[in-house]
Parts: sequence; C-alpha cells; structure tokens
Amino acid sequence: MKAKRIRARVSLPVCVPVDRFLHGTVYALANLFYIVRIMCCFSQNVKHVSDTSIFCRMGAKGNQVVIYSMTLESKNDVAMILPIPVSDERDDDSVQFVDLSNYKEFFPQLDRGFPGPLTFGTPRKSRSTSSIRVQSVGNYAASFIPTVDDFDRVDEQFRIPRKIWAKLPQYENHGFVVFQLRAGKAEVHPMAFAYPAKDRQKIVFPTVHIHDGKVHAKAEFDHALYCQTDSSEVKMKWEESVGPLGRYINAPAAKGLVRGNEHVYKLQLTGEFENEDVIVGSA
Repeated sequence: MKAKRIRARVSLPVCVPVDRFLHGTVYALANLFYIVRIMCCFSQNVKHVSDTSIFCRMGAKGNQVVIYSMTLESKNDVAMILPIPVSDERDDDSVQFVDLSNYKEFFPQLDRGFPGPLTFGTPRKSRSTSSIRVQSVGNYAASFIPTVDDFDRVDEQFRIPRKIWAKLPQYENHGFVVFQLRAGKAEVHPMAFAYPAKDRQKIVFPTVHIHDGKVHAKAEFDHALYCQTDSSEVKMKWEESVGPLGRYINAPAAKGLVRGNEHVYKLQLTGEFENEDVIVGSA
C-alpha cells in the first residue's frame, strides 16, 4: 500500500498526534506518531553523527527494550545521554544494560529483512550523594542517572550543563541513560538496555538531537527505526519485514531482546525534520 503525501501542522510541546513531521510535505502518518521532547544528546560538541539505527519494543512486563547504534566522530571523549520516561518507582539499578559487543552485525542482519527501504523525508525518591555506579558494557561505560539533579554525581565531562536542562523543564521527571564514548571516529557497536516504562502503551524512539550544546527546532535525520509491536497503525504505515525476524538475525546472540518468531517493522527518516523524538503505540 503506497502512502499518500499530505500537508498538515504540528502542535508542540505536548504529546499529540503528528500533524507535521517534516517542515514541508510529509507522508500520511497522522494518528500513528506522537511527539514528545525526549532526546538523544551529547555532553560535548561532536564532529559528526550518522547512520543511526534504533530498535525498540515493549516487553510483556512493561520493560521497554532499546538497541542503539550509530557512526560517531568526536574530538574528545564524550557521553551520549538518552532521557527516558522511566517509571516513577526507580533507583540507580532500574535500567538493565545488555552487552551486545559480540553481535556487531545485529543491524546489518536485521536490515536484510527489508529489500526495499520505505523512506520518509527528502535527500522521585530521596536523592543520593554517592557516585553513580558505572558499568562496563562491551566497549563502553554505561550508567543510569535517576533524575536531573543526579547529574552532580557524575564527572563534569559527561554531563549536560544545567543551563540546558533549565530550558527543558519537561525532563524533570525523566531518568537518563549515559554511555561514555571514546574520542575518534568509529561505528558504535549496538548499545542495549531495558527500563520499566512509565507508560506501557507507548514505545519511545530517542531521536532528538543535541550535538553542539544547543537545542535546535529542526535537525538533519539519518535514522532507521525498527519496531516490534502489535500496533495496527504501525503495521499499516511502516515497512514490514519479509518473514519473521529470526530468519535474518541470531536471536540467541541478541540475548532475549528481540522476538525471533515475529515480524519487525521499519521506518527510514532522512532529511530535515522537526527536532523531536518519535513514539508509537505498543499495541
């Protein structure tokens, strides 16, 4: 079924059905997407980010799975920070990190299920004062920051300045996943984690950008989004894999993060879009 092109408008920053996802013409995604200001961002300036791939699904117990990969070039060591709408019942150990460093082929194998890409776009508890626990996850160090105030518990090099958070008060009830990345240019192996979602009816894709210490209204996207969901709208609008996911990937190597017996759905976002993250229904 070929999508029609429509024109519409967006209302921000509350979570609403998408009205405008590209500043000009967009495909018919109305009532499929929801927009919310939760973001992928970096603690310092980075030279280049591209080829971002994100897999998401909602687990049976309300834990959202996220697998994230990209190509990154940075002059200095930097932290990638992902605000997540985690359950209010949280502590330092609420997020489970999963080491996929031995499965660097996850996204290339996943993409074999899509012979023809469908592209959209154009060419609180009491605060602790102890240090945040840092975990070794493959080639990276990873941490979970329960609240904005808890950034004081991590090294200054891996924080977002308070003046940025002051402009984004909607994040005061979020938690934050932090991956510390080395300087240089590299294809980042899949970074995976799961967290207890605040709203089990929505699956969050962290696609908003902060690459230069600023929040821009629009940003250049180079993202492939993959989702396993029972949402009928996703199944109608996104590209469906040719057969179940287990035909293309090594499900045991993914350590239970994917459902090998189910299909997966893909959306390619390329071009300039409103600098917002994407949420789709989980059912």
